[in-house]
Amino acid sequence: FFHFALLWLYCGSDLNSSNLLLRFLLPSSLVKMKLSTSLLALSLLVSGAESFSIRPLVSAPKTSTVSSSDRTSICSPLFMGRAAAVRAATKSKTDAKKAKINAVYGKKIIMAVKQGGGPDTVSNTVLRDVIKAAKANNVPVDNIERAIKKASEPASGDFAESTFEAYGFGGASMIVNVLSDNPNRSTADVKSTVNKRGGKIAEQGSVLFMYDRKGKVEVPAKVEEEDLLEAAIEAGCEDMELLEGDEEGTSVIFTDPKEAGMMAEAVKSLGHDEMKVNLVWVTKAPIECTDEDFEKNMDIIDALEELDDVDSVEHNMSN
Repeated sequence: FFHFALLWLYCGSDLNSSNLLLRFLLPSSLVKMKLSTSLLALSLLVSGAESFSIRPLVSAPKTSTVSSSDRTSICSPLFMGRAAAVRAATKSKTDAKKAKINAVYGKKIIMAVKQGGGPDTVSNTVLRDVIKAAKANNVPVDNIERAIKKASEPASGDFAESTFEAYGFGGASMIVNVLSDNPNRSTADVKSTVNKRGGKIAEQGSVLFMYDRKGKVEVPAKVEEEDLLEAAIEAGCEDMELLEGDEEGTSVIFTDPKEAGMMAEAVKSLGHDEMKVNLVWVTKAPIECTDEDFEKNMDIIDALEELDDVDSVEHNMSN
C-alpha cells in the first residue's frame, strides 16, 4: 500500500499516468510488484516527480503578447546600456540649448526691428548685426524670417533687455541677462529662483563693476593664433584674445563688443563656418570655490537658464 501510495502521489490522477500504473501492477506477481515498485519509488525520489511525469505529446501553443510599454522599455536607452543613456541625455541637452538659442535670437530680432527702424537690413544696422549673429549661431533662416514677420504684427510684444546682479556661495557673483516682453514676470521669476536656492539678489551696480563687456566667439575646433591674428587684422579687428575652450579641441576668442561681427567673419575666412557669437560679461577677478559651493552655485545658474526670459548667466568662478 505504501508503494502504491507513493506511485499515486507522484503520478497524480492524470489518466495516462493511471493507465501506466495499472499496466505495471496488474500483470505482476506480488514479489515482483514489491521489488519493482520499490525501485520505481526510489527512482522517483531521486529524480523528482517533474522529470518522471508523463505529459501529452501535443500541447496547445503558448502565445505571449508584449505591451507597448514593454516594447518601449526594451528599446529605452536604459535597457540598451549606459552608453546609449549618456548619448540620449547629451542629445537632449544639445537640443534644449539649440531651442534656447533660437528663441533668444527670435526675441532679439523682434526687438531690433521695432527699435531699429523697421525690417530693412540696409537702413537698420542693429537688425543687420543681430541677423549676422543669429546666422553665426546656426539659427535657421526660416526662424529669422518668421521673427522679422512677427515683429511687424501689432500683437507682437515689445521686448526689452535688462540685467540682474546676484551673489552665490563662497564669494561667487552672477550676472543674469534677461530679454522679456513682461518685466514684472521676469523680475519675479529671477528673484524667486535665486532666493529659493540660497542666493541673494544684489543692488544694481554692486557686482557689474567687477566685469568687462566683451564679444565672445566660440569655435568647435582648434584655431591657430598666427592665422587668426592675420585674418583679424584684415577684417579690421584691433582687440583679440584667443583661449582654449572648456572642451578639448575647441577655441574661444574674446574681442571688443563692436568687433564681434568682424571677428566672426575672420574666423569664417579660416574655414570655420560653425561657431557661436555672443556679447558676454567677463569677470576681472575670478575666484575658486569649494566643490560644495560650486555645486550650489551651478544649481542656481542651471535653474536661471531654464527660465524662458533669461538669455544667459555669467559668473566669476574659475573652477
